[in-house]
Amino acid sequence: MRHERIHNGAVQEEGMEIKASATIPYMLYEQVRQMIIDGTLAPGQPLREQELERRFGTSRSPIREALRLLELSGLATHAQRRGFRVVLYTEQEIRQLYLLRAELEAYAIQGLAEHQDLEPLLAKLRAAHERLRQCDPDRAVLNYLSTVRRAFLDVVEFIGNQPLRESVHRLNERCEPLRYNLFRRGFSDVGASASYVGRVVDAIARRDFPCAAAVRRECAHWILPMVLGAYAEEVAARSGGAAA
Repeated sequence: MRHERIHNGAVQEEGMEIKASATIPYMLYEQVRQMIIDGTLAPGQPLREQELERRFGTSRSPIREALRLLELSGLATHAQRRGFRVVLYTEQEIRQLYLLRAELEAYAIQGLAEHQDLEPLLAKLRAAHERLRQCDPDRAVLNYLSTVRRAFLDVVEFIGNQPLRESVHRLNERCEPLRYNLFRRGFSDVGASASYVGRVVDAIARRDFPCAAAVRRECAHWILPMVLGAYAEEVAARSGGAAA
């Protein structure tokens, strides 16, 4: 689901660079990050250093560095005297994340008007659409989510706007637990997702960029209630039925 490279001791991850002072903190960051995304660690759950030390058999210093990396990526929060916790989104935050990301990606789509040769991009988007049509998310949910995410990232990267790229990548990272949770809670309308991508591709091919941007926004408004509902169910289940 992620695209990253290690260069000169730094991990460069889709638009945001996480400096890793040592290999162990980054490896710990990776493992805890995945546990947050796949729901092993619940929304709002404390990330206690002693428990993580025992779990991973390491000292406190690399654990603290890993937790700081998680805070930097937006997947953990920190408060004095309360320590680190898995991020717990409010309904408003989820709406802001999804709608802002859609708006930025729509902006990128409209920026394609400045480019004459869109065939390299269209080739990628058509291939992504075909993979989505054939993908079975019950067997390969990570592949499915990665393909959806990558399709719109390809547009963002094509226009060459670095501040936009960094913003979209950060928003995507913060949305990862929400996406994964939606599928864990039984989302099955993958055909509609593929259809939205197909409509965007068709509109871009016609150079009807306002239409393509409108479809991207429409897709966000379509899926947002399902994301909100799935997350509310997850929080309620983890808190023993209490309100989110």
